[in-house]
Amino acid sequence: MSIPFDTLELRPELLQALAQAGFTSMTPIQAESLPLMLAGHDVAGQAQTGSGKTAAFALALLNGLDPTLMTPQAMVLCPTRELADQVSQEVRRLAQRLDNVRVMSVCGGRPHRDQVKVLARGVHVVVGTPGRIKKHLSEGTLKLTGLKVLVLDEADRMLDMGFLDDVTTIIKRCPKARQTLFFSATFSDTIHQLSETVQRDAKAVRVEAHVQASVLKQAYFKCDQSQRKALVVSLLAHHQVSAALVFCETRTDCDDLARHLTSRGALALSLHGQMEQRDRDEVLLQFANGSASVLVATNVAARGLDIEALPLVIIAELSREPEVHLHRIGRTARAGETGLALSIVCGSKEAHRLERIEALTGASIPEGKRPEASHSLHHLAPANSTLLILAGRKDKLRKGDILGALIKDGGLPSDAIGRIDVLTTSCAVAIARAHVDTAMRFLRQGRIKKKSVRVVRLGPVTS
Repeated sequence: MSIPFDTLELRPELLQALAQAGFTSMTPIQAESLPLMLAGHDVAGQAQTGSGKTAAFALALLNGLDPTLMTPQAMVLCPTRELADQVSQEVRRLAQRLDNVRVMSVCGGRPHRDQVKVLARGVHVVVGTPGRIKKHLSEGTLKLTGLKVLVLDEADRMLDMGFLDDVTTIIKRCPKARQTLFFSATFSDTIHQLSETVQRDAKAVRVEAHVQASVLKQAYFKCDQSQRKALVVSLLAHHQVSAALVFCETRTDCDDLARHLTSRGALALSLHGQMEQRDRDEVLLQFANGSASVLVATNVAARGLDIEALPLVIIAELSREPEVHLHRIGRTARAGETGLALSIVCGSKEAHRLERIEALTGASIPEGKRPEASHSLHHLAPANSTLLILAGRKDKLRKGDILGALIKDGGLPSDAIGRIDVLTTSCAVAIARAHVDTAMRFLRQGRIKKKSVRVVRLGPVTS
């Protein structure tokens, strides 16, 4: 039975923000954890991606804020910059009806000096990655004397990435009289030990893994190791989707498979944790705006990335951890949409991994009929290419400025211009491939808001 948010003792402004966002009733993790957090208890919550845990702890920390005190009162630690951005956006959305609440994302890969200036002006909620948070603490540019709530989001991923020492150092700088909230997909022995050390009588909340068979269809396909790439091609060719996410276990596998798929006619880009942050951002921009049709990723893309729901996810190799499978397939069948998740199983070790996944979810995954072999993925040639204008919000550029210049002065038809992302120092513009050269010539020779701009084309040039 669904439980409405207005049964909780939440600020009226938060209830208004929830209604505006279209949230009426609580998800299981929210119903279990929010009453405990609002009562001031420490909570150790176990839930999967898409469970609503971000909104749960965001509501809890916002409910106790004092907007008149311009000091960090809540801090959320995240394993990646992408997740930190996603969390900060959710906190801002829920705080929109509260007066003068400032939320700041503090992550690496961004100008340190700018962060120092914003922190000096005062913020209420800090969301960031351990490395950059630790740096600000050591320099004295971030002070936590007024901190009331500390949240560790995706704690298992944070420790897997080697942040245990940084997290421990940060926690020691926090006031002892605080509320500490842990949220994690899995609770390893290390996380249990950390919880027992830094939390006070934490209330354990666990939401069982559940896959809705009515909206998410799964199947697995057996093959020999040497046939894995060919089977991925055949599955993509058979299902004829416009975009897909493919998961691999290693960086090398990602790069190799992306090259293989591109050689068959798709435009596939790889995404993994050993890429520079700028390169990762550019890959995600191209995939989001239709300039790349297939994203081949390691588990870095399974959690915390702002990727819209996709019609198809292919797991080229099952993970050793069954919980990771749930994060992977959670990229499809989201927000009420149906989705398809197909897994490739090679050998007895991967067959055992499949058994562990079925034991975790309590449901069997059927074996699919292998499609006919195919070598062509030309239907996955992307409709767009991405042009990166090297000017952005700092230069007071807006979407309307770019759109107007390309149509009015550049002569491009409006339907040739796709998604426009205005970033701090750049703008990414999706342009229909037939009009890319025209757009490039205009941007190199013309002006936007009476200013010359530099422009580069992202990704490989396809015919």
